[in-house]
Amino acid sequence: MSTERHDAVDVIRVKRDGGTLSDDQIDWVVDAYTRGVVADEQMSSLAMAILQRGMSRAEIARWTAAMIATGERLDFSGLGKPTADKHSTGGVGDKITLPLAPLVAVYGVAVPQLSGRGLGHTGGTLDKLESIPGWRAALSNEEMHAQLREVGPVICAAGSGLAPADKKLYALRDVTGTVESIPMIAASIMSKKIAEGTGVLVLDVKVGSGAFMKDIDNARELAETMVNLGTDAGVKTTALLTDMSTPLGLTIGNGLEVTESVEVLAGGGPADVVELTVALAREMLAGAGVTDVDPAEALKDGRAMDVWRRMIAAQGGDADATMPTAPHTEEVRAERDGVITRLDALGAGIAAWRLGAGRARKEDPVEVSSGITLHKTLGDTVKAGDVIATLHTETESRMPRGLAALAEACDGAGAIEIGDAPVQRRILLDRIGADN
Repeated sequence: MSTERHDAVDVIRVKRDGGTLSDDQIDWVVDAYTRGVVADEQMSSLAMAILQRGMSRAEIARWTAAMIATGERLDFSGLGKPTADKHSTGGVGDKITLPLAPLVAVYGVAVPQLSGRGLGHTGGTLDKLESIPGWRAALSNEEMHAQLREVGPVICAAGSGLAPADKKLYALRDVTGTVESIPMIAASIMSKKIAEGTGVLVLDVKVGSGAFMKDIDNARELAETMVNLGTDAGVKTTALLTDMSTPLGLTIGNGLEVTESVEVLAGGGPADVVELTVALAREMLAGAGVTDVDPAEALKDGRAMDVWRRMIAAQGGDADATMPTAPHTEEVRAERDGVITRLDALGAGIAAWRLGAGRARKEDPVEVSSGITLHKTLGDTVKAGDVIATLHTETESRMPRGLAALAEACDGAGAIEIGDAPVQRRILLDRIGADN
């Protein structure tokens, strides 16, 4: 006779029929799945029922708390300074964490930035930083605390102890067609972020072809759900909806993006990267009670660069190292005079992935110097023959597939379109806060 207090089939039926799961049912099913009592096929059935029937705010909050309860929680209360973190839902050319963490730390805020690796067309922060010789992603909790206290920011891999239920459940959703469930996306992200123990969380929810959320209404629903989860858990949480129809900045690929991030920290870099970095810094600082500063100044005067160098050195990296150059390159040129009216983020991201900058499976390696450099971007004027992009790869045989990805994008219309009408890009689309 089973000693379990619930039966998985009963829980599935409640949600299948549009009912509301009780707190105890949620606590049990998440814990029992993590322990292996609830089978994969049962949890996949429940995940499908949640995808189709949805969840109330209270159900999502309880599901998130149950996932947190399967692991450890970090505690930064002993640091003696506020903590703030940023989470991006992922995009193409999204290197914002690299300049952002040291920038926020300039103002006395600790930044515990637990990051991940890339999969598919979206790049991973850890992959980018591992382009730097000697830099290491794996830190113990003691090392992380020491670096937060002494340096200010830390960008590292999340330990396996944070919300282990999420790792198991995410892998299941990935192979059962239930990844799109907004309640489960929100719980997946927020269980790890709340367990991480930060006092302030700013969410960068991407919208557009290169983002997980293609449409702004779904992105807003996800942002509102995550802001509610954070707020209910006592974390000061806000979200910015930001454009990901075009790649961020002028580089896509690991080493290329590190070089561009250093340019931003040196007071230069592309305007869109600087704009988003500063906007997110303002949100993080405001949440931590620092409101009388202009973070743009710390990019210009070198203070953020100083913190970056200390952060990289603290994790064994050589901040003076130059990134390696790919041995094989191809140029993409404008076929006519005009204005770039489309530079599709998804097409560019898939091209960079095929060139070797990304991975198809978690265990695949990535190539440090592979990717794309953009010489022109959305809204720029071009003449016939101008170089719009340079493709880089360490493996020559990858080049044809990279070029093909650009040509095949947008249902065969191509990732790059040249027209005649002027185009302006808006990076910041909306802000979602508990006070909205």
